[in-house]
Amino acid sequence: MKEFWKRRGFTLAFSCLLILFTGYALLDTFVIPRRYSSAEPMTAQEAAGEASSSGAIDAELSLHVAEEAAADENSYVDDHISVTVTELREYDTAIYVADVTLSAPEYLKTALACDTYGKNVKAAASEISAGVGAILAVNGDFYGARSDGYVIRNGVLYRAEGSGNEDLVIYADGSFAIIDEDAISAEALLAKGAQQVLSFGPALVEDGEIAVSRTEEVGKAMASNPRTAIGIIGENHYVLVVSDGRTSESEGLSLYELAEVMQRLGVQTAYNLDGGGSSTMVFRGEVVNNPTTGGKTVKERSVSDIVYVGY
Repeated sequence: MKEFWKRRGFTLAFSCLLILFTGYALLDTFVIPRRYSSAEPMTAQEAAGEASSSGAIDAELSLHVAEEAAADENSYVDDHISVTVTELREYDTAIYVADVTLSAPEYLKTALACDTYGKNVKAAASEISAGVGAILAVNGDFYGARSDGYVIRNGVLYRAEGSGNEDLVIYADGSFAIIDEDAISAEALLAKGAQQVLSFGPALVEDGEIAVSRTEEVGKAMASNPRTAIGIIGENHYVLVVSDGRTSESEGLSLYELAEVMQRLGVQTAYNLDGGGSSTMVFRGEVVNNPTTGGKTVKERSVSDIVYVGY
């Protein structure tokens, strides 16, 4: 009997240690914030020594509110930025479309939660938006939920470890490109003038044509979900789109349906950003859509980053 309890005690102790380790691993992955100064943040000028240079512009860091701006509930116009937000109803879903025209590409930017690059460093999109004085913002790629995938923000390289993903590159001239991380390094992209690299995907539209199949999905996601996408129509002319989903009022969109919406809006290139409970659009400080994770409550999910329009 003594030998039995001795063996049983070892098993119980081992089981407890395993549970504690598993619990810590889950907390470390999804909850515990880790703030990084980044693994040697690199600018385009520094990257030029490793790949061809491109003359990428410095991001404008000062916050600015236009003194002469015309605005109403659905639009904002000043000398440099024009934004109009409309709501569509397609596929039994509310879809919010922000049509954006800029005088220069520098007004299309990104921001990190708490102004910090790190793991599980998160804040509501509306909070991040308020911190940078954004006129319009949507959630980004939630880079902090993963340990790989390129991260370039406002011309600074934070993470160069690839995931084999299909990324969206926004260059200094405001143009969009879809790249394969296996085909080009983050350093080379930076040296070519990449201002933003968003690693989620997939590409929805390329050269004006739908780039996803009717059955394609992100991981094990449900077919119909809240979605976020960004597209380019022409020079300094963009659309940012967020759809509701998972509620009785809005079913949500499949990737193919989202691609159809983007194509009908006239984009040449469109890219899928993080969706589900992350999908959020903020216009002039107000959340436009109805963000939800499970459909029971409307509430913002904290995210790692936003894509925004502002000074």
